[in-house]
Amino acid sequence: MRTDPKLYLAVDNCFATKRWTRPAEWMDLLREFGVYVAEASADNEFDPLYMDVSYMADWLIEAKREGERTGVRIGNIFSGHGTYTTLGLAHTDKRNRDRFLNEWLKPMSAFAAQAGAGLGFYCHAFPDSILQSPQDYAEAELDLYARLAELAIHCRELGIEASGVEQMYTPHQIPWTIEGSKKLLREVYRRSQAPFYLTLDTGHQSGQRKFIRPGREQMRLAASRKTRTGGAHGIWLGPKSADLLFQEMSAQPKSERERYLNLIEEEMDRYPHLFARPTDGDTYLWLKELGCYSPIVHLQQTNGASSSHLPFTEEENAKGIIFGEPLLRAIADSYHRAETDGMPPKCRELYLTLEVFSGTSEINSDILYKIRESVRYWRKFIPHDGIALSDALRNLPEVDGKGASLG
Repeated sequence: MRTDPKLYLAVDNCFATKRWTRPAEWMDLLREFGVYVAEASADNEFDPLYMDVSYMADWLIEAKREGERTGVRIGNIFSGHGTYTTLGLAHTDKRNRDRFLNEWLKPMSAFAAQAGAGLGFYCHAFPDSILQSPQDYAEAELDLYARLAELAIHCRELGIEASGVEQMYTPHQIPWTIEGSKKLLREVYRRSQAPFYLTLDTGHQSGQRKFIRPGREQMRLAASRKTRTGGAHGIWLGPKSADLLFQEMSAQPKSERERYLNLIEEEMDRYPHLFARPTDGDTYLWLKELGCYSPIVHLQQTNGASSSHLPFTEEENAKGIIFGEPLLRAIADSYHRAETDGMPPKCRELYLTLEVFSGTSEINSDILYKIRESVRYWRKFIPHDGIALSDALRNLPEVDGKGASLG
């Protein structure tokens, strides 16, 4: 059983989008920051949906040449916002699902293989019409698993050791719960017998608590509030059918409401895919359960209420909840857990990858400051690339009560 993976500190070049777009430019910046592993985002001028095929080939040649010059290598290639903003691989039209698999994911897999890199992505979503039909949802879910399994086989044949999908945080973008993520990994591995993994993001636990199934007392109070104010009830009931019953209940005298509560709960029972558990909003629990199946961990600072892709500056760390020591300990816990039947092999390498976004009107020097300070913080926990997790834990810097480095 693998218990001691190698760790690498990487930076997603999305911070450089529309500013430093040539590999030579962002590789020079990474080298200045003391980072020698990049995650190449499709958003930074490397997307087969938008780019010329010969240009993409030339981009790879340039990236290899500049990598040799700077010492910066591409550890992973990752999808960007272009594919994130569509139904993509779960589109209601099969022609579009086929196109995303055959004309985006498979070409990107080939590019990743040529670059000697892994592949991570997120390019699917279920529309509300699918979510509102348990049968349609089940069929769409199985279709997605089949396509991911086909991709996993394709990546294995290309020699890619680690490919995987990113976890999200809302019902229409699976996997978004811990148990749902385990189900996806098992299903894809069962169908493909090829390694396929998750990308965990430290800010993607900010939405799940909005979708926790309410209890009866919570619904009673919400109904009274709605009757009194006429406004929104402020709780998640899942399917439209449950919401309509709630609207009817709110107009009834209290003596009639218990009957409606029974009907609402029966409706919610039919839609388990629309609800999360409180634990699904815990970043460190995700890492404890699934860190060993996440070859890429996207690092962003967050207060737990939003996924804003903030940097690890002193200012943001003072308000944040993501810190080096508890993160590494959570990952170590995942590696020391017993092997689980049906899951892919535990990862031998983990790329802890800073994914810090830059604003359209943000000043260039401020962007670079955010990346530089974030790298400085995480180098205290990953002092050199390829360090064993056990060694990183033995050499932890002194931290304060929240787990922030004092050094």
